[in-house]
Amino acid sequence: MTASRPGAVLLVVSAAAFLATLDLFIVNIALPDIRASFPGSDLATASWVLNGYTVVFAALLALAGRFADRYGRRLVFLVGVVVFTAGSAACAAATSVPMLVAFRVLQAAGAALVTPTSLALLMTAVPAARRAVAVSAWAAVGGAAGALGPPLGGLLVQVSWRWVFLVNVPVGVLALLFGLRVLSETKESGSGVPDLLGATGLVAGVGALAWALVEGPDHGWTSAGVLGGFALALLSLVWVAARSARHPVPVLDLASLRVPAMWRACLAMLLFTAGFGSMLVGNVLFLTGQWHEPVVAAGLSLSPGPAMVVLVSLTVGGRLTHRFGPGPIAAAGGLLFALGAAIWLCRAGPVPDYPGTLLPGQLCTGAGVGLVMPSLSGVVGAALPAARWGAGSSMINTARQVGAVLGTAILVVLYGPVPTMESFRRGWVFLVVAALASACVSLAIVRRRSSVPVP
Repeated sequence: MTASRPGAVLLVVSAAAFLATLDLFIVNIALPDIRASFPGSDLATASWVLNGYTVVFAALLALAGRFADRYGRRLVFLVGVVVFTAGSAACAAATSVPMLVAFRVLQAAGAALVTPTSLALLMTAVPAARRAVAVSAWAAVGGAAGALGPPLGGLLVQVSWRWVFLVNVPVGVLALLFGLRVLSETKESGSGVPDLLGATGLVAGVGALAWALVEGPDHGWTSAGVLGGFALALLSLVWVAARSARHPVPVLDLASLRVPAMWRACLAMLLFTAGFGSMLVGNVLFLTGQWHEPVVAAGLSLSPGPAMVVLVSLTVGGRLTHRFGPGPIAAAGGLLFALGAAIWLCRAGPVPDYPGTLLPGQLCTGAGVGLVMPSLSGVVGAALPAARWGAGSSMINTARQVGAVLGTAILVVLYGPVPTMESFRRGWVFLVVAALASACVSLAIVRRRSSVPVP
């Protein structure tokens, strides 16, 4: 059944997706205040306030998409909103770092239920002729949420770090109330229970990979623990892939990935968000560490980037994708992003010059995000039948989150223990390389619907 109010559906699902993505980045700014509130907590322990959310979010996305396709996208979406909102309130009330990490995991589980179902609900509600524009609006909200995390977090921590979590509660409640009214249930016929054991293996694999990447710089890349983490990640992910190939309702939708446009879109998204995720962290460190800007000023200085994301996505992103196809537009966005990073590489230095260096680069990178995110997200609706939309969107979003994890870890390695001007330049080189690689892969995405068997 299709919802009769696509505009209302867009508002509801975008609000929930905004919160889910925002919490990947907004807590970064609050981490020093969180540590100060719990004396005795070391940085390694406190870092899992960030990493716990990212790992669980990325690992559960695929399972959430399968559950949504089988049991109802509206149901799974609303359950996700409830879980995320409750987890946010619990995070604000946490009395220790371990308790906060546990509630962040609860938050991430809700976010994983919301993200793929929000895109699938939107594509079902909107006629095919308007779908590219609607997906652009949805992606604009997600891209803006990621880039708005640092400035919004910088403002909220002036009151208390707990407001970083409390801000989610009223929006979540409104999304739930309006979602009950405007969303229509959609699901695909089929039998069988999604592979919970495979999902556990996926959590173990992604978690071990993230742990090894995070701990490598401190413990040494050849230490037994780090090598063991990489080995566990490899074995777990290979086992999950083999299990998904024969399970009737697999955690990884390998049938969708056999569609060339889909696996190329996932690879392009992973490469691009590796650069995008590292940019969000790197620019905050550059402004606060190299230019010695206060946290609030640094956050506000980054606001032109998300403004460009929204502007480009809503005005031209969807229309260009509908006319030329997702591949060329995603490639153009990757080139714009690379240009912005190249401006920083060539012009930024230790002496602050915001109008002449950081600002023009932000405008280019923001425009690039505004083109890439909606075009690659829209490949799901263009390349897959409706029965695969939930699982397909979860694969795109899993690639997106894993890319952000990898990009941040690579940036930490490039920066070293004490970032210098040379370290920041190495980081910008990485942004250029990641964006150009994503653009090359995007050019291979062909606009045509592929036939995918539905079990």
